[in-house]
Order: sequence, then structure tokens, then C-alpha cells
Amino acid sequence: MSTATQSRTAPASLGGSGRDGVTDPTFWQSVWLVGLREISTKLRSKSFLISTGITVLFVIGAVMLPQLLSGIGGPTTVAVVGGTSAAAFEGTDVETVEVADRAAGEELVRSGEADALIVPSDDPTGMTVVALDSAPTDLVQLLSVSPGVELLDPDAVPWALGYFIALAFGIVFYMAALTFGVQIASAVVEEKQTRIVEILLSTVSARALLAGKVLGNSILAIGQVALIAVAALTGLVVTDQQVLLAGVGPGIAWFIVFFVVGFVMLAALYAGTAALVSRAEDVGTATAPVTYLVMIPFFLVIFLFDNEVAMGIMSYVPFTANIAMPMRAFLGTAEWWEPILSLVILAATAMLALWIGERLYRNSLLKTGARVKFTEALKG
Repeated sequence: MSTATQSRTAPASLGGSGRDGVTDPTFWQSVWLVGLREISTKLRSKSFLISTGITVLFVIGAVMLPQLLSGIGGPTTVAVVGGTSAAAFEGTDVETVEVADRAAGEELVRSGEADALIVPSDDPTGMTVVALDSAPTDLVQLLSVSPGVELLDPDAVPWALGYFIALAFGIVFYMAALTFGVQIASAVVEEKQTRIVEILLSTVSARALLAGKVLGNSILAIGQVALIAVAALTGLVVTDQQVLLAGVGPGIAWFIVFFVVGFVMLAALYAGTAALVSRAEDVGTATAPVTYLVMIPFFLVIFLFDNEVAMGIMSYVPFTANIAMPMRAFLGTAEWWEPILSLVILAATAMLALWIGERLYRNSLLKTGARVKFTEALKG
């Protein structure tokens, strides 16, 4: 047997088709190569890196800024005339300075060394607050006698905090899914319009090409979301917001899990619907139904996050469960088994979406000119 014959047959015996002594890559090798190409392209993009950095900084600022601003003024200094009880200030950020008489205390207030002066009086509270030019509202409220309060649900999440978390989950999912989804769609049409796809298909299968695109962009999107989550948790730790950290942690963990499955589902649909057209101008129209599936859950969760019935239903609807179920985990309104059941339903839907996207992509990729009908591409 000649050397040339050996070089052609040896790769085939190893499981490849063999061309000129080079073993063809397997399906998963092809997927990984395409995925690496997608990742390297994005990581070389300055706009992608800059937008990611700005997003992370924004998240850190949103978490840390309110806590930092609350401490800018420092502790309140109050001059107290001897004999006046300072017990009311124990456990607060008020510092007391004992003075011999009222005149000494007023001097400290006029010089700015004290924010207020407290002197004994015939007032029902037993004291009078002396200030320079305006009543110190915070100090007066601190000294006021408040009635006892009983809480029916002490663990309930405040409305403002719930709205903020719903908005954060919604924006992160919406921006990541829309940004990467549109990029996938644009790349598909660009490769089809410039005929590059014909060269790519001579090396890898359409299924491997689609899987690689979904894999690469999913890794990038998940990495971006994980980076945002780490930034948010770091901000909570640095500003010592332990109570909020303990509450939001489970919600963030479930959000990342649901995001992974939900993004894969949407990425396949973006690629499949984009393959139906041959011009960049038609991408928006072709992918509009998928974009609606991203937008609608965002607005529904934002407006209905405090409606338990609506959130319960949306937790099991695949395209809203990505945000609704993590929100319920944060609010503590979901049983332990509900996120698992919702995730199973979402994963099954993602598998169906992958099948649909793959058929649309494979059956439309080499068809140029007029837009390919959805039913025609699905039937093949």
C-alpha cells in the first residue's frame, strides 16, 4: 500500500472522514470551534468591553451609593446640660457632649461644634431642644414618644425594595437577551448575505454552526450576568447590608440558573428566525416575534411583581418564568419545589425551541432572495 493511500485511510479508521491526511473535526469539536470564534470576536470588541464595564459600575453604584450617602454627614453632635438624661441616644449615631450650663451649650451650637443643645425644662418630655436657625427634625423625631407597633408580617419585603429587585432582574435579562440575541441574528444574516456561510458549511454542519453560535454567546451572556451578580453582592458586603444580602442571595442564584436556560431558548429562536431573511434591513421584522417574547415578560413582572396570583401563573409560563420565579424566590412566596418544577418546564420548552430554531436555520441558510416562509422552513 502506498504512503498516499495510507494517509487517506488512516483518519477514516479513527472515526473522521479524512481529507489529505487531516481528520475532520467531530460534531462537538466543530461546535466548540465556532463557539470560540464567537467569544474571541466579542472579547476583541471595544464596545462590548466598555458597555460591560459601564454596566458593572452602574450596578455597584446603585447598590453602594444610597448607603454611602446616608453616612456623609457623619454622626450628630448634641450638647447636653448636666442632669439631662442621654439614655435616649444609646444605640444611635448621636454623640453627646456634656456642658456645665445652657450658656456653654449655646456657644457650642453657635460655633458649629454641636448641632443642637438639650436642656431640662417643664415640657412634658422633660427637655427642650435648642438649635441655631432651624428645628433638627431627625433629633426631634428621635426624642418623640411613639406608640407601640405590632407587625402582622414582619418578614414581608417592603414595596420599594421589591420593585427595585424586580426592575433589576427585568433589566438585566432584557438587556442581555436583547443585546446578544440581536447580535446573533445580525451575524447570521451577514454571513448569509456575504456568502461566507457557504464556506463555513463546507467545513462544519449547519447544526454545529448554530450550536456553536448559541454556545459562544450563551457563555458570554452568562459571564456578563455572573459578573453583575458578583458586583452586586460585593457592594452589599462592602456596605455591610447583611440583611438585604441574606434576602436577595437566593433570588440572584435562581435568576442565574433560569437565565442560562432561558437565554439558550431565545438565542436559538433568534438565529432561526434571522436565517429566514437575506438582507440586514429585514432582521428586525423577522426577529420581532422573539423580541416580543423578551419585552412582554419584562413589563409584566415590573407592573405585577406584587400580585401573587399573576406572579404564580407567570412562574410556570416559559417566557416569563425567567424573571417571575426568581422574584418569587426573593419575596419568599414560592414553595421549595416550585422553582424546580418551573425549571423543568422551561428546560423542556428550551429543547423544543432548539429543535425549531435548528430546523429554521438549517432549511433557510442557503436560500437567498425573498424571505423564506416560516412554515416552509419548518417543514424543510
